[in-house]
Amino acid sequence: MQDFWLCFIPLLVAVDAFGTLPLFVNLIEGLERSKIRRIIVQSVFTGLGVALCFLFIGKWVLYYLGITVADFMIAGGILLLLFSISDLLIFEKRQRQLDLESLGAVPLGVPLIVGPAVLTTMILLTNQHGVYLTVLSAVANILLAGIIFWFSGILTRLIGKTGAKIVSKLASLLLAAIAVMMIRKGIVEFL
Repeated sequence: MQDFWLCFIPLLVAVDAFGTLPLFVNLIEGLERSKIRRIIVQSVFTGLGVALCFLFIGKWVLYYLGITVADFMIAGGILLLLFSISDLLIFEKRQRQLDLESLGAVPLGVPLIVGPAVLTTMILLTNQHGVYLTVLSAVANILLAGIIFWFSGILTRLIGKTGAKIVSKLASLLLAAIAVMMIRKGIVEFL
């Protein structure tokens, strides 16, 4: 059970559903509840599809490119660190005009629920804890993101926009620490 939590927590931080909540609320503002439900379902299925495909195909791609686990840990750690620093320093995420038909797939499913941070974390977790626990943790986190979006109205009223921003910044800080750990482990494995 402890190994599950060692997979679940880094992915929880990488998915950052609470951090994405204010952006989600802005994107769905004024939409009918039935359209919002369809967008949430689309985002969850898109996120699951991309995450699982990358998990199984991504490792082969890395193998054929000659990229070692240590290489990926260092590169992935640097990317995660940059993403977390960027999120810590940027105060507002930009919003563009979006197509309602694909809103659940892009940008919600990819890259907001499953982006580079999640993909990198999954590859690294697979090497540390195996495919089964990584898949289980990824599915649980993506479904949790869908549940958080489903109850976005209630959650926004409970924690407020400021509370959501605070949770997002704390998650980014944790992601930075996880990134440093990955870089350190990659360097140790390389040496």
